[in-house]
Amino acid sequence: MPNPVKETKAQRSERLKRAMNPWDGLAEIRRFAREGFDSIPPEWIGTYFRWWGVYTQGDGAGVVGGKDGQGLALPFFMVRIRIPNGLLRSDQLRTIADLTRRYARGVADLTVRQNIQLHWVTIEALPEVLQELWRVGLNTTGSCGDVARNITGCPVAGVDAGEICDASSLALEADRMLAGNAEFYNLPRKFKISITGCRIWCPYPEINDIGMTATERVVDGNSEVGFALRVGGGLSTEPYLGTPLNAFVRWNQVLPVIRGIAELFRDSDQLREHRERARLKFLFLRHGWTPQDFQEELERRIGFQLDPAEPEHPPADVYRDHIGVHAQRQPGLCYVGATVLRGRITPEQMHAAAELAERFASGELRTTNMQNLLIINVPRLQADELAKELGAIGLPVSGSPFRRGAIACSGTEFCKLAITETKTFSRWLVEELEERLPGFAQHLKLHVTGCPNSCGQHWIADIGIEGKKIKIDGRMVDAYYFCLGGALGLNQAIARPVGFRCPATEVPGAIERLLRTYLASGKRGENLRHFFARHSDADLRAFLAGDWVEAVARDLPEGRVPSGVEG
Repeated sequence: MPNPVKETKAQRSERLKRAMNPWDGLAEIRRFAREGFDSIPPEWIGTYFRWWGVYTQGDGAGVVGGKDGQGLALPFFMVRIRIPNGLLRSDQLRTIADLTRRYARGVADLTVRQNIQLHWVTIEALPEVLQELWRVGLNTTGSCGDVARNITGCPVAGVDAGEICDASSLALEADRMLAGNAEFYNLPRKFKISITGCRIWCPYPEINDIGMTATERVVDGNSEVGFALRVGGGLSTEPYLGTPLNAFVRWNQVLPVIRGIAELFRDSDQLREHRERARLKFLFLRHGWTPQDFQEELERRIGFQLDPAEPEHPPADVYRDHIGVHAQRQPGLCYVGATVLRGRITPEQMHAAAELAERFASGELRTTNMQNLLIINVPRLQADELAKELGAIGLPVSGSPFRRGAIACSGTEFCKLAITETKTFSRWLVEELEERLPGFAQHLKLHVTGCPNSCGQHWIADIGIEGKKIKIDGRMVDAYYFCLGGALGLNQAIARPVGFRCPATEVPGAIERLLRTYLASGKRGENLRHFFARHSDADLRAFLAGDWVEAVARDLPEGRVPSGVEG
């Protein structure tokens, strides 16, 4: 009798999604809470929980300690809270702080999609966590899974003195249209949307499946605000910057266009054949689509033609972190941006920030995709006092380029796919660089990601480092592989893998050598991106190593890399 054909990962995922809309499973979640972790079936552990923003945590060893491309799971969950456009009220932040203290062992992180995620949540506590979030108008629906993820936008929408428009209402409307909607529970894989009215494109539209950026045109002497449209952006192991379409999307066309693209993605059966190639970008990378093909299919679905695109004005190489004290468009008011190093924030800091937002301002806060926290509507005369108070709770409103530019994914502390620990490492790395290069003043994006999947977005960083393992004295230790020169906006580029890898303990020294070379030999007015661009990979390796070195592959030559980790 012939052996049955083994079901692929994609086939299993598609079968489970066809069998059930996970958002219909609240009663099941409550039953699991009553009966305990051992009552949860594998399809919930590995698939359905994700639609609720819930993942099992790893055991701290990451992918190397498991099999089949995943590490071992503990009977605890990471719970990701959806915060569209980063808009947050003080009572909501206070609730998150209370839940973090009671159910998450005091561990919460700001993410690169403006979410806040909790750790160490038990199944017994999950229904109460969900209920408390619903009570204050928050939810976890669609924060993970094959759905539209948290919709990002400019965190200072409505208060930015230089914005083209406040697009946050569109982000909220799109969120209501997609999150929890049974029409869109079964997408081929995750689907990311960014809508911004700012001029500096701070929510990174270039790396989203849908990236909308405000633009202006004049028709018959009348000025009109609309949006430029990019599609198919994404990072992971195969980075691709979004493809601009020849479209000017009017304000009242934004939601129909988003729905049309979501339907196009949902109905793309060719994207369901392979889990690792199930993102919108693979229509362009693997299936021969052109921007014209995509736009024609989109217009067929939405039933109208889009006006031709207007000339764009991509932002130059600027920080998009909103740190510091900045004047608002409202006279006499400002917003104050605080750094949250590596995104890790305590319940005490959240409680204090909520109290400060009420005492000094209107009780409104914003999360950013650089893992920081803002307070808006602060009277200018009180901004300095607020900044001092934020600094006193460990959330400074100024800092070195290393502190401001650092991003870190979850790493092996919690993630089953990670290869290296990232959060503690990132804090140590920043502190080391501040001590080694105290006068360094160049804008710098320093991104740490614990595996090739790029949750730390190392492909768009000036210095992006990707977690690996290497063998030293017979023992496997954390290491990092360097990618340099990533950028978005006017000089957009995917960071170059330059062939240099070193143990984690040697990373500060390598970065110090690189930056000292830049300071000593960079041309007048030349930023890091341009400096990297005019040097070869061999030059950059020599700067990092302090001497000429051979290139190494991104993966280990010493032996087989665990399944699913190959970069």
